[in-house]
Amino acid sequence: MCAAHPGLLALLALCFTVTACQAQPKVIIATRQGREITFEVEIADTPAKRELGLQYRRDLAADRGMIFLFPHEGEQTFWMKNTPIPLDMIFINSDRRIVGIAEQAVPFSLDPRSVGRASRFVLEVNGGLSKRYGIGAGDSVRFQGISAESATE
Repeated sequence: MCAAHPGLLALLALCFTVTACQAQPKVIIATRQGREITFEVEIADTPAKRELGLQYRRDLAADRGMIFLFPHEGEQTFWMKNTPIPLDMIFINSDRRIVGIAEQAVPFSLDPRSVGRASRFVLEVNGGLSKRYGIGAGDSVRFQGISAESATE
């Protein structure tokens, strides 16, 4: 058995505790009906991460998603290349309001999906969740553990 310095053990324990307690980034949607829906998200804030998105994922928990951060507001267009699960794409403007939803995007489709309105953020969640939770245009959105300014060109 190896003897370890007590201070080192305490430092390691603290590091593990801090890492375990770090909050998962979240997107919280407040519907007009007064309901709050929270999604734990992965962040796509670089061109490479935005290009990969949720491709090749075979499943996605109902409370999970991916938030795409863009450096500037504009009309965003998505496709479902190499994506085997249907998704709802929730388009959000700089004021953190939902401007539109592309519901039930068809797996593997190369057809462009957009809402025809300017957005800076797009939240992808399981297809059908927007309708199930009553999420719609005009609902407000807030972020926890997400820096909108981290988006790169």
